[in-house]
Amino acid sequence: MTAPNPLRPLDLLALDEEIGDEEKDIRDAVRRFCDDRVRPHMATWFEQAHLPIRDLARELGELGVLGMHLQGYGCAGTSATAYGLACHELEAADSGIRSLVSVQGSLAMFAIHRFGSEEQKGRWLPELAAGRAIGCFGLTEPDYGSNPAGMRTNAKRDGDDWILNGTKMWITNGSVADVAVVWAQTDERIRGFVVPTDAPGFSAPEITRKMSLRASVTSELVLEDVRLPADAVLPEAAGLSGPLTCLNEARFGIVFGAPGAARECLETAIDYAINRPVFDRPLAGFQLTQAKLADMAVELDKAMLLALRLGRLKDAGRIRPYQISVGKLNNVRESLAIARQCRTILAANGITLEYPVIRHANNLESVLTYEGTSEIHQLTVGQALTGIGAFT
Repeated sequence: MTAPNPLRPLDLLALDEEIGDEEKDIRDAVRRFCDDRVRPHMATWFEQAHLPIRDLARELGELGVLGMHLQGYGCAGTSATAYGLACHELEAADSGIRSLVSVQGSLAMFAIHRFGSEEQKGRWLPELAAGRAIGCFGLTEPDYGSNPAGMRTNAKRDGDDWILNGTKMWITNGSVADVAVVWAQTDERIRGFVVPTDAPGFSAPEITRKMSLRASVTSELVLEDVRLPADAVLPEAAGLSGPLTCLNEARFGIVFGAPGAARECLETAIDYAINRPVFDRPLAGFQLTQAKLADMAVELDKAMLLALRLGRLKDAGRIRPYQISVGKLNNVRESLAIARQCRTILAANGITLEYPVIRHANNLESVLTYEGTSEIHQLTVGQALTGIGAFT
């Protein structure tokens, strides 16, 4: 016999008590948006490898989540924890939706907000915050992912102008972006450039035939003698620390987001197990099933406790890059394990898009390796523990 009032997974540790009223309001508003606007269409968008990104960007802008943790220029100026909770709800709907918001706000917008000139901020940030413009972030290259310092994209001086040549790979929003923040080697150091995507010589062919993040636009960026004025460079970013600082902003959102996908899988599995009869009793009434559910719920709650702790550290201005690596490493790894385990509870039904589980599992395979592979984050934590860098 099932309990009359089964707990939701995140109620095990009464985690709502760790969240302020304003943060709950923001979280709940994003959850309603996902329930009303995203979930009814998500399976179809995933199956068709299509996302109405322009429409969604404007609606997300009206909701106030694009660059929501940034101050000024039309941005909401929320706490980092509130932003994390929004990412949690967005990824519970689909990793592609969270990626859209994360790349827009924590990569493209953050780069301009943190390192840009006042002219660049005034030109782009209000448009990006409102969703009237879409941004992307070009760092990864076909041969340089975990080691971006070796990038081949280069920018050469030509009088007062810059000439950019190179290729970027696996760029979210690239084919639909209005502006790209592109990182390139110069004769001095790696520099960032604000590149309007209608610049001659810029193209962004879409990457297709994906089995993961299908409801997300993923592209290549090709720069062939793209001429930019002197003021296209981000004045406050010099060296690799610029793009890595941006990546830490995006990774923070993943720390909250990945457990959102896991939560959706676990809630689906619990509901399925309660209502699925096996040998004349609910699947949820078997000890092996309950052992799976209990272990997953414990890992999910631990992941959210870690996320909330990192949110408070970030709000206090005390978070360190290796701490974000702890969160990204643990939370994505455990969320993927939860998604895979939930698939076993749904058995054959778990591989269909009638349920969100296989979609989340496929998406998390990408989240596991983007914004830093698990191995890179292990080495970051290892360096913090030993003081010895082992990357090469």
